[in-house]
Amino acid sequence: MLAELVEQRTSRFAELEDKIAATQATVAVVGLGYVGLPLAVAFWQAGFPVIGIEIDTNRCRSLQEGQSYVTDIADEAVRNANASGTFQVESAIASMADADAVIICVPTPLRKTKDPDLTAILDAANGIAKHLHPGQIIILESTTYPGTTEEILGPILSAGGLVAGQDYYLAFSPERIDPGNRKFPLRSITKVVGGITPNCTQLANGLYARIIDKVVSVSNPRVAEAAKLLENTFRSINIGLANEMAIICRHLDIDVWEVIEAAATKPFGFMPHFPGPGLGGHCIPLDPHYLSWKARLAGYEPQLISVATQINCQMPQYVTGLVSAALNDQGKSVRNSKILALGVAYKRDVSDTRESPAIEVIRRLIRMGARVTYADPWVPHLRIDDETLESETLSPPLIEAADCVVVLTNHTAFDYAAVAENAVSIIDTRNAMRRHEVRGQVTYL
Repeated sequence: MLAELVEQRTSRFAELEDKIAATQATVAVVGLGYVGLPLAVAFWQAGFPVIGIEIDTNRCRSLQEGQSYVTDIADEAVRNANASGTFQVESAIASMADADAVIICVPTPLRKTKDPDLTAILDAANGIAKHLHPGQIIILESTTYPGTTEEILGPILSAGGLVAGQDYYLAFSPERIDPGNRKFPLRSITKVVGGITPNCTQLANGLYARIIDKVVSVSNPRVAEAAKLLENTFRSINIGLANEMAIICRHLDIDVWEVIEAAATKPFGFMPHFPGPGLGGHCIPLDPHYLSWKARLAGYEPQLISVATQINCQMPQYVTGLVSAALNDQGKSVRNSKILALGVAYKRDVSDTRESPAIEVIRRLIRMGARVTYADPWVPHLRIDDETLESETLSPPLIEAADCVVVLTNHTAFDYAAVAENAVSIIDTRNAMRRHEVRGQVTYL
């Protein structure tokens, strides 16, 4: 009996490995956001049958109609996939029942207490568990704390009696997509995979190798989970250093951007990071909290992470202080002054406003009594507390009417020459005006 069971498990492993190698394995991607949709399209383009699962019915309908809401995926790519007959988008997680590989790409936000919120992972896991069958591989890509795959996901999936690593396969592979980055598309970004057993790692490696140029295997999921957190905590801490350096340089009457440019000429031992109005996006503001939370559970209180977070979180307040000082130089107060904010997305040339520091800057200015308008070609509407703002079209009259223009996101579509020519006062948090002859007053971060 035992020998028969071992033979069945060995056979299932070989069968799945062969199906992956032949691109005949059906791949289901749960969560079709900025990570899941590019991944689903990439697997389809590699020849795999793909099932995309998106519980947001509006998003699901949009994709079914051939319309993409993700910056890096064109409508044409979605339409071509839909027309192929080997790509389908559904809202019910039960649609993955017959899939050979299931990849979880759901959001992992923070609670108001800054603790991890794994609700989406738990929901996905419970849904998958109802349809889990022998010979499937389940891979978690959502960023989370070390131990989630083995301590949370595994027990839920195994509750029905199947054994992880033997009856089905389980691994973690952190997403590394940088939205809007044309230099590093999905295929060129090295993939890290860690399975709970060598067989799990081997299968996950083989699957991703069909769509990624280089896949690196690590010893277990905890290493892969921690690697992702280290990557973004590294960014957070170094951006915190850049932000503090900007504040120090202002006190010393030194141009921080020139300082960074000079330091970056060193060919070793230095990697330039840049100051800004704060941290934004889906990862960098959140991931250090995941690492800190897990460290505290293990009995260690992180210090460097906390200091960097504090510096980054104070930047919106620092920027509003610069606005107030610039208006004061004109003999004006923030109250009733016309402020034009350029860019509200968290980074250049994307529509994503999650955790965008620009929103906090605008919120603070509104609460101080300013009359704020904004321009952002990527974000037509913006909700600030109980107020909805509409994006304005950047034009010389709009610029001239503002008492202060604040560059918060340096979109390439902006006419910075027009800003330089027509603005009375500019607060530039992104060093966007440096190449232009500014007629009015300009304050760089």
